[in-house]
Amino acid sequence: MTDSSKRPEHVSLVSLILSVIFFGITFFLGRWSGIFAISAVSWFYLSVALIWFVLSIQFHQRSLAEREKLDMSLLTRDEKDSTIFQAKSERATLFFVAQRRLEVIEKWFIPIFSAFIALYQIIVGLFLLNALRSGIEGQLKQPLLCAIFMMAMAFVSFLLSRYATGMSAQMQWKPLRAGGSSMLGAALLSFALAVILALVHLFGFEFLLKIMGAVILALLIILGTETALNLVLDIYRPRLKGQYNRSAFDSRLLGVINEPGGILRSAADAIDYQFGFKVSQTWFYKLLEQAIVPLVLFGVVTLYLLSCVVVVGPDEEAIIEHFGNPVSDTNDIRLIGPGLTLKWPWPIEIAYKYPTQRISEIGIGYVVEDDPEAREKPKPKLWGSKHYKEEYHLLVASEQSNTASGAGTVPVSLVIAAVPVQYRIKDLYSYIYNHNEPEKVLESICYRELTKFASSAKIEVENESDTEQSLIGAGRADAAQTLTDRIQAAADEVGLGIEIVFLGLQGVHPPVEVAADYQKVIGAVQQKQKLILDAQAKRNKILSTRVGSVDKAEDLYELALKYEQVQDVNSPEDIEKYGRQLDEAFEQAKGEIFKTLRESRTYAFEKATLAEATGQRFAGQLKAFREAPEIYIREQWLAMHEEALKNIRKYVVVADQNDTQITIIDLTQSQTPGIYQGLGDFEESSEK
Repeated sequence: MTDSSKRPEHVSLVSLILSVIFFGITFFLGRWSGIFAISAVSWFYLSVALIWFVLSIQFHQRSLAEREKLDMSLLTRDEKDSTIFQAKSERATLFFVAQRRLEVIEKWFIPIFSAFIALYQIIVGLFLLNALRSGIEGQLKQPLLCAIFMMAMAFVSFLLSRYATGMSAQMQWKPLRAGGSSMLGAALLSFALAVILALVHLFGFEFLLKIMGAVILALLIILGTETALNLVLDIYRPRLKGQYNRSAFDSRLLGVINEPGGILRSAADAIDYQFGFKVSQTWFYKLLEQAIVPLVLFGVVTLYLLSCVVVVGPDEEAIIEHFGNPVSDTNDIRLIGPGLTLKWPWPIEIAYKYPTQRISEIGIGYVVEDDPEAREKPKPKLWGSKHYKEEYHLLVASEQSNTASGAGTVPVSLVIAAVPVQYRIKDLYSYIYNHNEPEKVLESICYRELTKFASSAKIEVENESDTEQSLIGAGRADAAQTLTDRIQAAADEVGLGIEIVFLGLQGVHPPVEVAADYQKVIGAVQQKQKLILDAQAKRNKILSTRVGSVDKAEDLYELALKYEQVQDVNSPEDIEKYGRQLDEAFEQAKGEIFKTLRESRTYAFEKATLAEATGQRFAGQLKAFREAPEIYIREQWLAMHEEALKNIRKYVVVADQNDTQITIIDLTQSQTPGIYQGLGDFEESSEK
């Protein structure tokens, strides 16, 4: 058996199941979210499911009829050998039951069910219209989540619609066009509702949901009325055998949107004539003919709706203008940060994006090379060579003595300033709307402030108090900070909306022609500063070594000076007061003074303590002698011998007068064992 009816039967069955599923999802989603338009779409999906139900029954019966026809052809081929069936009328009666049932379904069941569908669409549309007027819609819940579901259902419905419409190009599959058209209508309604839900989530345009609900109800009523009119007209329309009869629920209104391929038929004839064969009869061309216009329209609409999406990068911010106005009704600026944002399509709303977190740079006093290779491979920047393509000169004040200056000498110097200024946007509204070209305004401010600063600055300063006026040398960092503050203050004054992040004075150098003379002058000034700093370092080292710190030394100096002054005045109270403070200051001092004072006090304490201990010992010895003179003398005699014989080996000889044997006992511990002692221990261990 061929698949001429099996394939549409499967498509109808799958579409029926999906339509019922979409009806359930939208029905419960509308109830849960409180959005009336979603509930209205659910009833539209149910009408689509009814159409697919009729088509599935029709193509199932067609499949049975084709199988019956195939069985009948096999029996006819073996008719000569068969004696069971002899009458042709009897075979027709027994074997064409499915075909007669198909004819009954297409003649009676489909029109009756078309009337039921028309009645359903009209009644449901009027009922929902009455509900819309009564205002039963409550609190909205999660419109963005509902939009995601509606977009997914719109996508699946659109694919099924395109597939079914493409199959309906075959004559035997023509009824699929009704299901494809109704599914396309559901897809378009779901897509439009998803877009409106997204707008409600972002901007709160809830009135669009009411408009969308009214459109769905109107479409239901119109489609029901059209189906009823088609049913009435089909009664008077002549029916020709073998010709396809269009069902009443096959909407002509949706067919215009679903199948606008008539425009291409004229072009197809010309193509067939040029190529010499039926190009328009190929499956690809037929599919293209059915889908080209909807796809083009869908693409155009999608591209236009993409203007509703604003993608702001992680280092960007954007301002949205609504009909040219960046301020909302509540006087808030429509400023959006990084991420995905929806807006009204162009030209209703236009978004302007700027890199507010990115560091931008402008060059003051120089023009960079146009050659990319020169920028990628920079040369060493020395005073004796040119750094950039163009470099501008600045007038700088210089100090000159009367003896060194000649007649007509002007106390100014020339320097080349290559100053990079890095900034970022801190107030996007002020940056865009306060000035037409904010970057050029910032460049003008930088040139003005740099020129003013350079006119009062110096090449190299000698005093630390003048470091903020130095362009070259030790004061360059302070000068850069001062110039940064001035440029920032000027930019804030004109409302530029930028923040100065960095300003570099490392590119300030003398002109190339006099670079060597500049280096000599700078070298002499820095040599002088070196000598001053070396002297200060030596002074700090000496004071820190003597007292512990420079501050302590200065405090001791002031106390000593005051002490001398009160001695000259001869005021006993002040002398005692400042003397006591001076002693306390010396006691708290560190360094060599602290060391000398501590050593002297330790030595005095040691001598006093030893003298006191010696006296106490002598008193104790005198008392002991007076109590037992002989014992004391013997004890002292033994102590003297013990001290004198401390490092001498001692022997104790114990012997009797009549005994000739002498026993020697060594009371000291041997430091190194003798050779015979080791051998004796070895012999004793071997005998054991």
